[in-house]
Amino acid sequence: MSAGWIFAAFLLGSGAAAASGAVFKPGSWYDGLKRPRWTPPGWVFPLVWTTLYILMAWAATRVALRPENGAALALYAAQIALNTLWTPVFFGARRIGLGAVVLLALLATVVTMIPAFWRVDWFAGLLLLPYGAWLCLASVLNLWIWRNNRSSA
Repeated sequence: MSAGWIFAAFLLGSGAAAASGAVFKPGSWYDGLKRPRWTPPGWVFPLVWTTLYILMAWAATRVALRPENGAALALYAAQIALNTLWTPVFFGARRIGLGAVVLLALLATVVTMIPAFWRVDWFAGLLLLPYGAWLCLASVLNLWIWRNNRSSA
């Protein structure tokens, strides 16, 4: 299979994860929550996530084309599942605390995945660093919202 087809498959997986955001939109419930002043404006999220999903697909493609990639790709599968799960938990079920648990599990998986990718292809590991950084911000934001909106959790 060519690199183009592999990239398309990983991008399709990312698109499926992203589609959960179209199904479970923030809406008035989220607008009514207390959020920190440093919460990024709403228009930032789709731009950041689009960029991250492209970088993730690119990194996964590079790893998929190399030998000894099994552990790295298993971690990729786990993180994309957790990534997809967060939106329906947080926005769909409105379970802020459980969303934090999912997000922290996602962060732990990605923190483990980055060096696994790096060992297979250092550039692929490098491509995932913005994802790890964004998840750190997202985790702190989710935890802040949970702590300050206990009645909505």
